[in-house]
Amino acid sequence: MRAFLPPVLSLFLVAAAPAPMVAPVLTAPDARDVHSYAAPLDLRVTHVSLALTADFAAKLLRGTATLDVQGQGGRLILDDNGLDITGVTDASGRALRYTVGTVADAAHGAPLTIDVGDARRVRIAYATRPGAKALQWLDPAQTAGKTQPYLFSQGEAILNRSWIPTQDSPGIRQTWDATITVPRPLTAVMSGLAVGERRCTATACTFAYRMDKPVAPYLIALAVGDLKFRSTGKRTGIWTEPAMLDKAAYEFGELEKFVAAAESLYGPYRWGRYDVLVLPPSFPFGGMENPTLTFATPTAIAGDRSLVSLIAHELAHSWSGNLVTNATWDDFWLNEGFTSYFENRIMEKLYGPRRAAMEADLAWTDMQAAVAAAGGPTSPDTKLHLDLPATRDPDDGMTQIAYDKGATFLRTIESVVGRARWDAYLRGYFDRHAFQPQTSAGFLKDLRANLLKPGEAEKIGVDTWVYQPGIPANAVHVRSDAFPAIDAAAKAYAAGGPVSAVPGDVTTQEYVRFITQLPRQLPEERLAALDRRFGWSQTGNAEIRFVWLSLTLANRYPPAAASAEQFLTAQGRRKFVAPLFEQLWGQGDWGRALATRIYTKARPGYHAVTATTVDRIMGWKGASGAL
Repeated sequence: MRAFLPPVLSLFLVAAAPAPMVAPVLTAPDARDVHSYAAPLDLRVTHVSLALTADFAAKLLRGTATLDVQGQGGRLILDDNGLDITGVTDASGRALRYTVGTVADAAHGAPLTIDVGDARRVRIAYATRPGAKALQWLDPAQTAGKTQPYLFSQGEAILNRSWIPTQDSPGIRQTWDATITVPRPLTAVMSGLAVGERRCTATACTFAYRMDKPVAPYLIALAVGDLKFRSTGKRTGIWTEPAMLDKAAYEFGELEKFVAAAESLYGPYRWGRYDVLVLPPSFPFGGMENPTLTFATPTAIAGDRSLVSLIAHELAHSWSGNLVTNATWDDFWLNEGFTSYFENRIMEKLYGPRRAAMEADLAWTDMQAAVAAAGGPTSPDTKLHLDLPATRDPDDGMTQIAYDKGATFLRTIESVVGRARWDAYLRGYFDRHAFQPQTSAGFLKDLRANLLKPGEAEKIGVDTWVYQPGIPANAVHVRSDAFPAIDAAAKAYAAGGPVSAVPGDVTTQEYVRFITQLPRQLPEERLAALDRRFGWSQTGNAEIRFVWLSLTLANRYPPAAASAEQFLTAQGRRKFVAPLFEQLWGQGDWGRALATRIYTKARPGYHAVTATTVDRIMGWKGASGAL
């Protein structure tokens, strides 16, 4: 057990929002979350107040979490994954009895049970551990500036229980506030609105944040580093390290236009500010939709704003995912399918139907690949509503199926009812269920009650789409009018045509399409000719680099090994990292030797989300790297 060193708690006074009642949907059988130990129908956390100090030397957070709870029970059950708890009291300071149960597995942790009696406010003194899965502590050398350390959190799906003792279930929405003390000259930012100004001593500064709207607990997020801010509009801006600020502010400089476009489609933005934090390259996702402060990967910075659909996606989560949230991880598609559809509508509004169609067509290809990777169209993992057992990490359900099959389902509904009716319905849906959890059954009930006319549910096959595997035959495939020419060019080049005939000065989406349409086996000289013309082995456009490496590694193209090593050690985005290691691992002795060499070097810089996935692919046993 580590010594408890409480931060100063009197610097800021932040009032908790009124505690919401239990959402009716949580009483439904399909809203029971088997990935949380909580019993919210007995006692439910409604507000979390954090007072934490970041210790970069020890790589841990220390402090207290004060929980407001609601209900009739006398035992509060929380989720705990490796927290060092030093004491639990009620609001008056009276010690409360608590026990930490048996650890089920590395993903789920253990139940923290507190005998609260009649107390409805509980204070937990604790510290995290250096290996907390939600937290990544970066040395200065792992940052853009190379002079200051960095800390960031990633909570989805069930990682926040490794730094916050609460009921870590998406259906148990909670308001929160926090005071975070960090060493000077670092800055702390969070997924809530700032309260007052920072308060500093000679050695440390304390920052205060508040989220007065109930959110899923995985959306509580923290980052600490040498961070600077640049405004991009009256309610938008960019946070990142100084060395990245100019590039990031240009790439994502149209945030105000994105927010306005989203509002014109589906109603007002309800979170106050919309800022973007561009993180170091080890961030495991493209983006994370933390309210008020999207966390974004620098791999989206291509220099030409060609990858800004990522921002459209994370912004869209302010409606689908943050405003209306999946009650359990079985219905992850309610977050990502809706958001992927909404993202494409934002892109259409801002960049036109041609760009939106290219991105939708590429997503169709990704969906087919995801179905194949899941084991084919009969695999239960290709359903929208999943049946994840309690023993399975819910992260396993976070595949492209949820994103692309979900978006295709909504697009298919639109094709039957018409865009005007569909848009009116979707705007009303977000209003009716704002700040509430949702299930697949709840969505289908609402769809039938508020949109579909007699016979339309059967024409669409809504239950088949949600509860059956595979892609239904009536799926709407948006086809890009730009891709036939690109497909023809790929076919001509594969047949021996000159490299000069390959289109130049086209969009990122067209280059990605061209590369993916080439045969998986090409002679070295044909790959080299493309590389000489386009420089794809060294391109800074991560999407192009990824598909090029997928092709060239399959052919053991000589420059591919060095390119892969540079790419896989320079960033930790799981979308790129995991498929490339999986491909190498399946390529016999040559691929396994290369994968092992690269991963030995890269793994210490990966977040736990990425490392856990690649460990599983390669049979890697912990940090030692034993196979």
